[in-house]
Amino acid sequence: MFRPRRLRKNEMIRAMVRENHLSVNDFIYPLFVEEGENVKKEIATMPGVFRYSLDQLDAELKEIVELGIPSIMLFGIPKHKDEIGSESWNDEGVVQTAIRYIKLNYPQLYVIADVCFCEYTSHGHCGVLVPAVGAKDGMDVDNDKTLINLEKQSISMANAGADLLAPSGMMDGMISTMRDALDLNEFSDIPIMSYAVKYASAFYGPFRDAADSTPSLGDRKTYQMDPANRIEALKEAALDVEEGADILMVKPALSYLDIIRDLKDTHDLPLAAYNVSGEYAMVKAAAQNGWIDGEKVMMEKLVSMKRAGADIILTYHAKEAARLL
Repeated sequence: MFRPRRLRKNEMIRAMVRENHLSVNDFIYPLFVEEGENVKKEIATMPGVFRYSLDQLDAELKEIVELGIPSIMLFGIPKHKDEIGSESWNDEGVVQTAIRYIKLNYPQLYVIADVCFCEYTSHGHCGVLVPAVGAKDGMDVDNDKTLINLEKQSISMANAGADLLAPSGMMDGMISTMRDALDLNEFSDIPIMSYAVKYASAFYGPFRDAADSTPSLGDRKTYQMDPANRIEALKEAALDVEEGADILMVKPALSYLDIIRDLKDTHDLPLAAYNVSGEYAMVKAAAQNGWIDGEKVMMEKLVSMKRAGADIILTYHAKEAARLL
């Protein structure tokens, strides 16, 4: 009789036959940079995660480097917001300034810029709002007007020195728009990691606290995907591959492991999973109440993303996981 338990007898044999392995090299750590001075503000719904002004960021960056985490993704919280998010393409903006500082002082870090507008618009949506019949509250994001501004933001982030750009707005044509703009402006070597499959998820709540990006009206269901849809995810990813994406992403991760596997089986591009704020917050809250072993649950869910097919994991757990690894 074949006995599978023979290969589970002790930790040595379990490690020897283990199919999937986490590494610190898998991680991208998201960072929130706020315009101003002397800011180090813990996000109430994300224990252990902070918003920093640039003058308070050094200790965090040094720790990231010491832990061997290779990459960070920057999200900016500017003082000035307007209807179109124009601060996002200000060459002296909060993220652009942070990119230049980090590339100068921490050259070992691979710096990714999130390319979107929700943190920069006064209404919290991911683009230019216009009146629209049938949309909630009678307003909707104009896709093509937003693409025009996406070009400006992309070039500004590239000029600042970003190593990679990650558009997250789920606008139709965003990858081809950015690729053309980057190529025409001599940034053909900058890759694009597309939020190719981004669902209209309730798991984003804590992030909106962190980035001050809660929509002031309506919701994002006209541009982010319906959580019930699977085939649509394959179509979205295929369009981004055709338009020139270098890396694909699925967001959120845990409730969409099937989608991660679908994309891994369908495309040969590197695949990222975004372990989002709500997924992080649930583990933290349950652990603080003594309901779960937080470290073990954290590592189990991260390895589940690898098992599903993710090559890269964006996670607020990156520092904790790196210490354990």
